[in-house]
Amino acid sequence: MDPSTPLPPLPAAGPAGPTAGPAGLLAGKTVLVTGVLTDRSIAFHVARVAQEQGAEVVLTGYGRLSLVERIARRLPRPAPVVELDVTDDDHLATLADRVGAHTGRLDGVLHAVAFAPPGALGGGFLRTSRREATTAFEVSTVSLQALTTALLPLLGRGSSVVGLDFDARQVWAGYDWMGVAKAGLEACSRYLAAYLGDRGIRVNLVAAGPLRTPAGHATYGEDDDPGQAEKEWDRRAPLGWHAADFEPVGRACVALLSDWFPATTGDILHVDGGAHAVGDGGFRAR
Repeated sequence: MDPSTPLPPLPAAGPAGPTAGPAGLLAGKTVLVTGVLTDRSIAFHVARVAQEQGAEVVLTGYGRLSLVERIARRLPRPAPVVELDVTDDDHLATLADRVGAHTGRLDGVLHAVAFAPPGALGGGFLRTSRREATTAFEVSTVSLQALTTALLPLLGRGSSVVGLDFDARQVWAGYDWMGVAKAGLEACSRYLAAYLGDRGIRVNLVAAGPLRTPAGHATYGEDDDPGQAEKEWDRRAPLGWHAADFEPVGRACVALLSDWFPATTGDILHVDGGAHAVGDGGFRAR
């Protein structure tokens, strides 16, 4: 299938959503989405698809909240923004109460928080300082546990936590300590799934192929060509890959946030055109 071919429409969200029709996948649910920085972030498109599927969405923002609020106005419907620094104990301790001012419960959470200092990316792995590596780990890995446990008062049986991953089974040029942090994120999600299973809370990750996000471009070194990397991924992926198309990843996250995966937890859903399943040489049927 040509990766640029539009995907078929999802169910309409119903009278409360952008279009009338049958209830959407997230009708009647409330979802917290972290990590909306620009309309070219994966989190933005997850929030958009979630709203299109009937969800009420609450966003978190870090730093310049006015910027996040401006980006939020580009969503199909208005969404409140709650301040959150995942490394701030006070922010985490009060998060449930501050989110609770907008909703009495959460049915889903998207963890889209990741950061590594410039010295931890771009090919300087051997020169990265301990502080830089620790920062990447604290923000990108530990935050999944910190965010989830902070929101436990609002999460009930059947709720779902979804994190954003990038295949950590192998080395990616320029990804460096973020790759190490993502490997930790994968382990963290499995432990959370195990500890929260008796509460009926699911925890899964979506491992996306490379997309044209500001964070994605930050991982490349000065001499790297992001366009060439995208072409190589498209060549390897059996289904092909279109790095400017956020829709497949947004839909996958929303599906995991919905009730359609009631017995799936501790898993990683790859949304990368199938590139993870083939060797470096790629595979296309002849």
